[in-house]
Amino acid sequence: MRQCLTAAVERDVVWEGEFATEPWEAAWASEAIFFVRLLSLESAPAGAGPLLEARVQISPDGTLWCDEGSTATLEAGQSLVAIRARHFGGWLRLCGAVAPGARLRVIAYLNLKE
Repeated sequence: MRQCLTAAVERDVVWEGEFATEPWEAAWASEAIFFVRLLSLESAPAGAGPLLEARVQISPDGTLWCDEGSTATLEAGQSLVAIRARHFGGWLRLCGAVAPGARLRVIAYLNLKE
């Protein structure tokens, strides 16, 4: 039987500018999916383009980070985006940037499977 865990790594928080979620130790898992759910758009950006650009980061120890390579964007009109990651080390987090002038209220989940 496969093991599975879903953690809310950010719950009902406002993201604006640069962001990074809390690190999560995931060495036991072989695959991961981050979900970002838009609860509300508290302020909208002036121009067109994505509201959010996010990327997965990995770490051997939870303190020093590098990009894993998986990315996603949340466009206007979307309420949920997912980012898959495989072949990661011991620690995972999600980071990125919100469009200038935008404020997003979000929930971010991390789903791990072995």
